[in-house]
Formats: sequence, structure tokens, C-alpha cells
Amino acid sequence: MLSRLFDRQPGAVSNQQSQSARAARQPRHSGGWDALRKHLVANPGLSVLDVGQTSAANINLLTEMGHNVYMADLLEDAYSDEWRAGADEDGKPVWDVERFSEQNLSFSGRMFDVVLLWMTLDYLPEPLVTPVVSALHRSMTIGGQLLAFFNTKLVPDQSPYYRLHMTVTDDIELQQAQPYRQQRALTNRNIERLFADWSGLKQFLAKDGVSESIIYR
Repeated sequence: MLSRLFDRQPGAVSNQQSQSARAARQPRHSGGWDALRKHLVANPGLSVLDVGQTSAANINLLTEMGHNVYMADLLEDAYSDEWRAGADEDGKPVWDVERFSEQNLSFSGRMFDVVLLWMTLDYLPEPLVTPVVSALHRSMTIGGQLLAFFNTKLVPDQSPYYRLHMTVTDDIELQQAQPYRQQRALTNRNIERLFADWSGLKQFLAKDGVSESIIYR
């Protein structure tokens, strides 16, 4: 579900968000974030969609840069029982993709200049991956930029889901969040195919088993 941070003042966060922010975080250099941060600094007034749990750090940093911030926790939405339509013959859950898309992927008709997708695609149920990418393509302005991170190996027991927090440097901070299980490891070729309708893709050197890409609308 899309939410807008209306008239939020830098530093203004809820008590619940502040408590969550106290959980341990791990700094990590990010070439993708470094490149996107420079774009955000140079172009105030953009509409930015941050995908994931509410991050006070991200909200405050983006608003201080002069951007309009929107939030959507697509994983929380995806794993709601509301979208499960039973199970197949192998006992695997079946997802009501059409209803999920109607309720969660229209983004209230908003258009975004930047999307922070982070690690979302590795943890989404398989039937929802392509619909999410297609919806973001429809909901971004021409020339918009999407930042995504990908695990390079499929090792669910060693690849916990992290919420990523931005900083004013070229580091991001990883904070272990909900116990979503890794569903896939996309190769560079897989990523290129998934984003085939987009205008371009810049991949950054993989580090610590994670690759990064900026995809251009």
C-alpha cells in the first residue's frame, strides 16, 4: 500500500520508528547508492518511492534533499494471506496476481522519478516478480532511475532479508528485518531479461555476494 509523507519535517519520526532504528545495523559500501545519491543531490524536487518498511533515516535524508517521499512495503503486502488463492497440486501457494496488482501496484496513479527497490525482488513470491517490475515501469517518468540489489547465490539460510538505510556517504546500512525467505538469485542475464523493456541498465561490481544495478526508465 502506498503512503505519502506529507509535510514531514527532517528529524520527525514516530516512537515506533525510533525504537526500530535502534536495532543493529551493518555499514556497507554501495557503488549504486553512491551514483544515485549524486543524482538526488543534484536534482531536488523529485518524487521518490522507497520500497520497504518505514525508514526514518531514508525519510529524513530524502526530505532534507528536497524530495517528495512515498513508501510502499511490497513484501508485507505480498505475503498477506489476502492474496493467497489456495494451493496447487504440489501444495505450493497460489497467488491472486490480478487482485494483488489492482490493490497494490497502481500506486494511486503517482509517477516516480526514482525508485529504491533495494532487495525486494529476491524475496517476492515468483508470480509477483514480473507484475511488480511492469507496474514500476508504468509508474516511472522517462529517464527515471531504479536502484536494486540482488543476491548472487541462492542460499536462503544465509541470505536474510535486510532493510537498507541510506547515509550521506557512499555507504548504506543493512538492518535485518522480517524473516522473508530468499526465493531466487538472478544472474546478470536474468536481470537484463526482466528489465528488457527499460531503456538501460548499469551494473556495479558484485561485493559480498550482492550485486547492484541502476535501471533507467
